[in-house]
Order: sequence, then C-alpha cells, then structure tokens
Amino acid sequence: MSANLPPAAREPSSLEQALKQFFGYDSFRPGQRQIVEDALHNRDLLIVMPTGGGKSLCFQLPALLKPGLTVVVSPLIALMQDQVEALRNNGIGASFLNSTLSWQAELRVKEAILNGRVKLLYVAPERLLSEKFQPFLEQVDSEIGINAFAIDECHCVSEWGHDFRPEYRQLQTLRRRYPKVPVMALTATATARVRTDITQQLALRQPVTHVASFNRPNLYYEVRPKHRQSYSELLQIVRSAGGSGIVYCLSRKKVDELAFRLQNSKISALPYHAGMSDEERSVNQTRFIRDDAQVMVATIAFGMGINKPDVRFVVHYDLPRNLESYYQESGRAGRDGEPAKCTLFFSYGDLKTIEYIIDQKPDPQEQRIARQQLRRTIDYAEGTDCRRTIQLSYFGEQFPGNCGNCDNCRYPKPVEDWTVEAQKFLSCVARSGERFGVTHIIDVLRGSKNQKIQQYDHQQLSTYGIGKDRSEDDWKTLARTLLHQGLLDETSDGYRVLKLNERSWEVMRKQRTVFVARTVTETATRTERSLRSAEVEMLFDRLRALRKEIADEQSVPPYVVFHDSTLRLMAQQRPQTLDEFGQLNGVGHYKVAQYGERFVAEIRAHCQEQGSAAAVAGASAGPARSAGRGGANSARPELGGEGENFPSHTQQLTLELLRKGCSPAEIAQKRQLSPNTILEHLTQLIEMNQPVDLNQLVPSERQEVILQAIETVGADSLKPIFEYLGESCSYDEIKLVRAWVRSGNDPLGF
Repeated sequence: MSANLPPAAREPSSLEQALKQFFGYDSFRPGQRQIVEDALHNRDLLIVMPTGGGKSLCFQLPALLKPGLTVVVSPLIALMQDQVEALRNNGIGASFLNSTLSWQAELRVKEAILNGRVKLLYVAPERLLSEKFQPFLEQVDSEIGINAFAIDECHCVSEWGHDFRPEYRQLQTLRRRYPKVPVMALTATATARVRTDITQQLALRQPVTHVASFNRPNLYYEVRPKHRQSYSELLQIVRSAGGSGIVYCLSRKKVDELAFRLQNSKISALPYHAGMSDEERSVNQTRFIRDDAQVMVATIAFGMGINKPDVRFVVHYDLPRNLESYYQESGRAGRDGEPAKCTLFFSYGDLKTIEYIIDQKPDPQEQRIARQQLRRTIDYAEGTDCRRTIQLSYFGEQFPGNCGNCDNCRYPKPVEDWTVEAQKFLSCVARSGERFGVTHIIDVLRGSKNQKIQQYDHQQLSTYGIGKDRSEDDWKTLARTLLHQGLLDETSDGYRVLKLNERSWEVMRKQRTVFVARTVTETATRTERSLRSAEVEMLFDRLRALRKEIADEQSVPPYVVFHDSTLRLMAQQRPQTLDEFGQLNGVGHYKVAQYGERFVAEIRAHCQEQGSAAAVAGASAGPARSAGRGGANSARPELGGEGENFPSHTQQLTLELLRKGCSPAEIAQKRQLSPNTILEHLTQLIEMNQPVDLNQLVPSERQEVILQAIETVGADSLKPIFEYLGESCSYDEIKLVRAWVRSGNDPLGF
C-alpha cells in the first residue's frame, strides 16, 4: 500500500482529479461532492444513502485529503476487512484492528498508524470504547491527529431502527473525549424518527443532514404467492440470473432445508445462520464473496455490511418482519448499479412464525411497534400500487408511481376511480376525531354494531353505514392505497392511528382524484428478454474468469479487483492500449499499473479469436443491461426435482444415505427412525422419479416376478399380488416395485 501520498495526491487541483486518482471514477454520484466538501470543512454529518449509493467514499476521500487519521466505526469484522482490502487494492493506506489479528500483527498496525502510513483505521465500537484502547487513541490524537470519526451502520444506535445494538449508544462519549473532532454518521436506511434519534444519541452538533433518494431504479421488485410450486420458481430465478444471489428464510431449519434442496438441484448453494459456528459462517461467507458458490441461503444473520456489489438477485422465500429490513436486505442486490431482481414469496402461513418471534419481546411497546411494522409489510405484499411508491412512502419520500420496473407497473391491474369512496373514508377519519385505526373506520362505514362503535357513540356519525355497498376487503384495499400514495398518514408508535394531511383535504375538496388498482384472478405470464449481445457476453464471461484467477492469486474477493460494471465496460469498449484502459470508469492509476496489461492482453486475444479487432474502434460505449444468461437448457428441471412432488428434506436425507450404499435397515438405524418410515420414504422417492436404484432394494429376479403379477391382477391393492405370488415375495418388495410402475415406467419395457 502507498504509505506516503505524493504532493499531487495530497493537494489535487480538483476533487474530481482526486476521485479519479484514488478510486478511478470520472464523476461523483449525486450528493457525494457536497458531502465531501462539508467533511473537508470539519462539519458533523448525518448521511442516509441507500445501499450502492456510495456512502463509503463520502468519508474515504476526505480522509485522504486531510492530515491525520480517520477512525471508522464498523459493527462487523467482515465489513471492515472487505473495505480495507478494497482500499489497499487501490493503493490506499488502510488497516483494521479486531480480534482476528495476533498481538504481533496488532503491534505492526499501531506502528504504521503512528508513522503516518495509515489514513483510515477500522475498529468495532467495543474496541474503540475499551479502556485498553483509549491510551493508544489519545497518543494518535496527540502525535498525528484524528481528523474524523466515521460511524458506519449508525442506525444501530437507535432503538427505533431495525438492528438496534446497545453498545452503539456509548459512542456519544467520543464527543466528550474529542470535542473538536467532527463526526460523520452513515446508514442506508433511517426513517425521520430514527434520524432524530441518531442525532441525539451521537450528540451531533448542528449536523448537515443528507438524505438521498431511497429509490434504486436498477432493482426489479416483485411479489409472488407462495405455494407448492414456489421452489420450482426459485430454481428458475437462480438459473436465469447469471450471477450470485441471496435467499433469505425466517428460520435456521428452513435455511438448511432449502440449501440442501438447491444443492440436490445442482446449484452451488451454502447455508448461513446463527446456529453455525463462527468458523463455518466465515468460510461460507468467504466462498460466496469470492464466487466459489453462487447462492447464499441465510437468515437475517447474514448481510449487513457485506460488500459484494455484483449480487444479481435477492429472494425472500419467507415474509420479512418489517419494510425497513426488507428494503435493506433486498438492497444488497445490484450495488454495482447493474440490473438485479428482488423477489418476495408471500404466504399468510409465515405470519405465525413472525408473531411468535414478536411475542418473545419483553416490552409490550416493542411488541406493538413490531406488529405495526409487520402489518406494513403485509400491506406491501398485498399492495396493487407501484412497489416503489409503497416502499418510499415508508421512508417519507413521495414517488409518483409508474416506475416500469416492478410487477405492479409492468403488469398493471385494471384501475377504477374510487374518489367518492376515498372521500367517504377520509370524512369518516375526520368525523371520528383522527383517533382510530383502519379497522374501526371500516366498521363505522359498514354500519357495524360492535361494542366499540357503541362505546364512542359512532353510530350517530353522518358517515355511519354509508359504505355498506363495499366489502371489508374493498375498504382495506382503499386504505392501503391512500396510505401508499401519501393521501393519508398513520402514527408509528404501534397504535396505527390514522391522521389527515393536506393531500387528504385536497381529495375531500374534489381537487385530487383517487384511482385504485383492482386485483385480477389471472396473472399475466412474465418473461424477461436478454438485452446483451452474444459477443459482449462472451468477452464479459472471459474477463470474469480472468478476474477470478487474479482474485484467487491475491486471496481477495473478485469485486476488489474490478466491479462487474467495469468489466462490462471493458467488454463493450474493448480497449486495446493501457491508455484506453485507464480511461474506463472505475479504473484508477493504481489498477492500470496492477492489472492493465493482463486485461488488455485478454481483450486483444478475444478480438483476434473472434476476428473483430477491426471493429473494436466502433464498439458502442453505451451501458449494457444485465439479464439472464440461462438458455433453453438452463431451465431444464432435474429428474423429478422441480414440481410439486419434490422430496422433502427428510426424504432427501434418506436418499443420500441410500446412494452412499446403506441398506434400508442401516438407514433406519442411522436416522433413528422406524424401518416402516424409511420404506415410506423410498416408496415415495421412487414414485417421484428420484434416482433410487431399485436393484439395491429388490433382487432383479423378484422384480420380474412381481411385475408379471401386477400385469395379471393389477396394482390397486398389495394383498392380491402377495397371494398370487404364494407369499414368495414380501409386502415391502411388492410395494417398492409397484411404486416403480406408478412412477410412469412401462412394466413391459423393464
């Protein structure tokens, strides 16, 4: 790594030159430049920027341009290690101090810091605040100076956030100990309430608050009903994605089962959950980050701070607990700005699991808030409005809809003018004093005679009973629409009280029209067309292979070498010289020197082999879009493995032991199950066309005898076959052979 920065790097003529010098980018992303300028003026900052928006650069670039050390507070070892590797790969002096280092290695890092060779130091909050670490921090401040504290994942400081960590609360002591050092707090998700809490808990002084748009236009959002065929749909998503993906499940058991099923479907999948050892999780995470495995099946224990930009899909196989978590988890797709897919499989059956988790919370107020957040998630899944409109309204951001990149916009449902119904609903909210939730308002509109109506004397309201012509579900759909479109507000304290806003009154004054999408019974067939040319795709895959080779040589994740978006530019523009190579966005001076010759040589070789060297100069520089690479054969189902009769987890375990040579009796003993249970497994596996070797279970000569008996007396009942054979074959053998016949095999062709 570069220890002493050259004068040109320390004092660039412009921030854009420094950006290109250190990181290889030609221009800032929206908001980044102003944030960097504020940081250089030593302002406290609160940065809310979605995943993939470039938060890290907001503190990394100022750290390189200011004297002294920037201390970065990071909650996860994996996160700090990934960022340090990426910085070092750009020739930048960065290091971390955590439990993975030996005392000798820690000593070397501290020495490098005091000698000015490290510009960014990553530490966990526990270490930063420990009594043992404080003397060293004070020595750093005294000898070389601390120029800033950057607190990443700062939503962890708020009990209103989705990942509250009590130790983060203690970080406000930094303000007392180092009153002159500016603090930058950064997170991907924070509602207005969470932002206020962060400011108070970290004692930020008149912070410049930058809240970027939460819209991620490159992500395609969809919700699918979860049913018996959903695993088949999941396989199609995985096979057509052409890259890495994450599948989230609610429970550890579901993670293990789904990872096992994917492996049996010839998908390179790994599990990740809190029930595994630290070493197992670390190994699996490293394999996933380095593209040695395509899919990570995980609980929410996996993800925060995972710096893998080329995740092409995120699937929530179970319902997430709240929209904030869903936004952050799904947002781990497409951090490189390339198209990616976010799918949620929705089933009301998941509610019991989440409600059980909520019931374990000791604080009744926390339970109320969690239930309200769960209701918002269900509203999202059931919603017929633009998915982005629903998501962004949760964070207080208005979005006009018609994004063109979600299921509700691509496959719109018929809409109806429900302005009159909306006026009735909003008027009822007003006349009941803005003190009640959706259910009570609907009860009033539909003329309910329940106790609560009588208690508040709401049968006397002018809106009582004026909505009898609509069903309860109709009114719920309208309520969701009003909330999603910002035409009605709702308190966030767990009680879900409806409140009117200015837009509500515009509807009641007939100044605004309300349209409601109506659900149709038949869902349109959804197909995605590839938008990348075969030649560009061929070179892109070749460059990915080279990147993987280099990454393995250096023991770093592939994206540390180059992001997918940069590789795609190489595949499109096909630079033939180092100078052309250095002009690509994402290629800085350091990487030209490190990797330029190998990549340019690979591009030249490809062009020569394809006979396209002469056409290179005219190659389009426009951005390519990422779509599926799966051809007709990529979606071919494994033998009996994708339909509704896919074997269960326990059946698959029996099959694995059988394929290892175990007899049914041995399988029963190993699994501590009855022999009859194992026989049922084997029978069902045969009927599903799973790869069961019948010869391993029934001698071939007995198979022929049983088949002849089945042809004679039929296969409806076992007893006639048993008696026809004179009890020469067992019921178990007959049952297994009959299963083979039922699987669709022709007895005459045996």
